[in-house]
Amino acid sequence: MTYVDGFVLAVPKANIEAYKQMAQTAGAVWKEHGALSYVECIADDVPYGELTSFPRAVLAKEDEVVVFSWITYPSRTERDAINAKVMADPRLALEKWDMPFDGKRMIYGGFESFLEL
Repeated sequence: MTYVDGFVLAVPKANIEAYKQMAQTAGAVWKEHGALSYVECIADDVPYGELTSFPRAVLAKEDEVVVFSWITYPSRTERDAINAKVMADPRLALEKWDMPFDGKRMIYGGFESFLEL
């Protein structure tokens, strides 16, 4: 079963193209270092819920769009090794990027798959 890192974040609509450019680079780096897949999705049908929702989770503002993404790996062990290489890769050094979103409102975590159909 694969291991998955998942992310939910809010990106200002004015920064979507910059985010896409950053994601393109990040995806290439993750795949180069061994990730099985790298997926980025822009919210299309995510209403603001009364109690919970994707927009609420990241405190999305009117001028922001929710992005949902995930990266898959062969295992947790492989994920840890791949992420160590990715974090050391100079192409993703934070000082190279004018961050197109507020990282403090990003939700992320690692998940062990239990069902894959």
